[in-house]
Amino acid sequence: MKTRWIAIWLCAGCTFAGAQEVQREVRRWSLTDCIQHSLEHNLDLRIERYNPELALFNLRSGYGAYDPVLSASGQHDYSKAGSTLLEGTFLLPGREQDVNSFRTTLSGLLPWGTLYNVTLSARDTDGIRYGVDTNLNILEFPYSDSSGAVSISVTQPLLRDFWYNPTRLRIQILKNRLKWSEHALRARMIDIVTRVELAYYDLKAAYENVKVQQMALQLSEQLLAENRKRVEVGALAPLDEKQAEADVAARRADLIAAQRNLAVLENNLKQILTDDFATWAHVRLEPLEELDAPPPILDVQDSWSKGLTLRPDFLQAQLDLEQQGIQVKINRNELYPQVDLRVGGAYSGSTPEFSGVFGDIKDRDQPSWFVGGQISYPLGNRSALNAYRASKAQYEQRLLALKKMEQNIMIEIDNAVKLAQANYERVAATREARAYAEAALEAEQKKLESGKSTSFVVLRLQRDLTAARADEISALVQYRRSLALLAQAEGSTLQRHGIDLVIK
Repeated sequence: MKTRWIAIWLCAGCTFAGAQEVQREVRRWSLTDCIQHSLEHNLDLRIERYNPELALFNLRSGYGAYDPVLSASGQHDYSKAGSTLLEGTFLLPGREQDVNSFRTTLSGLLPWGTLYNVTLSARDTDGIRYGVDTNLNILEFPYSDSSGAVSISVTQPLLRDFWYNPTRLRIQILKNRLKWSEHALRARMIDIVTRVELAYYDLKAAYENVKVQQMALQLSEQLLAENRKRVEVGALAPLDEKQAEADVAARRADLIAAQRNLAVLENNLKQILTDDFATWAHVRLEPLEELDAPPPILDVQDSWSKGLTLRPDFLQAQLDLEQQGIQVKINRNELYPQVDLRVGGAYSGSTPEFSGVFGDIKDRDQPSWFVGGQISYPLGNRSALNAYRASKAQYEQRLLALKKMEQNIMIEIDNAVKLAQANYERVAATREARAYAEAALEAEQKKLESGKSTSFVVLRLQRDLTAARADEISALVQYRRSLALLAQAEGSTLQRHGIDLVIK
C-alpha cells in the first residue's frame, strides 16, 4: 500500500514538472541570433563600449591647448598726495588724481610651440595740481592725460619645443590611446562572440547527449521487457532480468545527470547573452544549428598573416611600442637648449582727451618694435640625459617583447590549425565507430533472440553504442570549437561571422 502511494506521488510530481516545463517559453535560436543578441546586450561589452568614447573626449581635450585665451580687465584708481608746508608757514594741498584703465589680451599657443600675445590697453588720467602765485594765492592746475596701445609679441622656440614640443606629442599619445581603446573593444567583441559560439555548441552537445541517454534508456527498458518475458517462459535465468533492471536504473541516473548538465550549460549561454537574466530565467533556449563537420580550409601561412594583421592584442602591442617611441621623442626634446626668438611691436597713442587716443593708434604715428632672444641650458643636464637613455632602453625592451608575442602567436595558430585538422579526422573516426557499434548491437540482439548470446553481452554492447554516440557528438563539438578557437587565434572572428565594427 505504501509503495502504491509513493508511485501516485511520483506520478503527480512528474505531471506537475511537465506542466511547469510546458509553461516555459521556448526560444529556438540560431548561432547568428545568439551572437547578435549578445553584441547588443552583453554587460561586459556594454561597459567596454564607453572606453573609445572616453578616449575620444580625452583627445579633443588635448587639442584644447591650442584654444586662444581672451582676458579683459579694468580698474579705477584714486589717489591724493599729502599737503606740503612752504617756508614753514604756508600749507599747500597735495595733488589729486583719478585714473581709469583697461586691458584686453588674446594669447595662445600654436602647434610649432609658438607663443603669441595680442594686447589692447588704454589709460585715462584726470587730476589737479596745486601751486601758488607771487602773492601766495593757491592756484589749481587741472590736467588730463590719455594713452593707449595695440601691441603684439611672439616667442618662437628654435631648438627645444620646436619640432617635438610636449603639447603636440601629448596629442599624438592621445591619438595612440584612442586606437588602442578601439582595438580593446574589438578584442572584447571577439572574446564575446567566441564565448557565445563555444557555449552554443556546448549547449547543442548537451541536448544531443540527453537524446543519446534517452535512447540508451529506451534500449535498456526494451531489453528488460524482453528478458522478463523470457524469464516467465523459462527461457532465461532470473539473474539476467536483475542485470537488465540494474542497467535501467543506471541509464536513468545517466539521463538525470545529462539533463542537469543541460540546465547548467543553458544558464552559461544565457549569462553571455543578456543583461537582464531575470527575464530569461524561465526561457528554454534551444539551438537550431545542426552538428555537422564541413571540410576545413586550413592554410598556416594565411592564418599567420591574419594573426599578425588582425589580432587586437598584437595591434595593441604595436601601439604600445609606438607610444614608447613618442616618449623617446619627448625625452630627446629635453636634451636641447632652450633657444627662443622674441619679436613684437606696437602702435601707441597719447592725447589730452581720451577720445583722441584711438585716432593716434589708427594713424600709426607712434610705432615701436623689438627683436631679441634668450637661451638657457642646465649644465650637465643629467636628469634629461638619463631619462632619455631609460626611455630608449624601454623602447628596445618593448620591441623584443613584440617579437616574442609575434612568435607566440605563430605557435598558437600552428597548434590551432593542427588541432582543427585532428578534430576533423576524429569526427570521421567516431562516426565510423558509432556505425560499427550499431551494427554489432543489432547482430548481438538477433543472436540473443535465437538463444546464441546472453543478456550480459547485449548490455555491454548497448553501453558501447551509447559511448560511441557520445564520442561522435563530442568529436563534432570539439571540431566546431577548434574552428572558433582558430578564428580567435587569427583575430578573424568578426570577419568570419560577417560583423562590422563601427565606432562613432
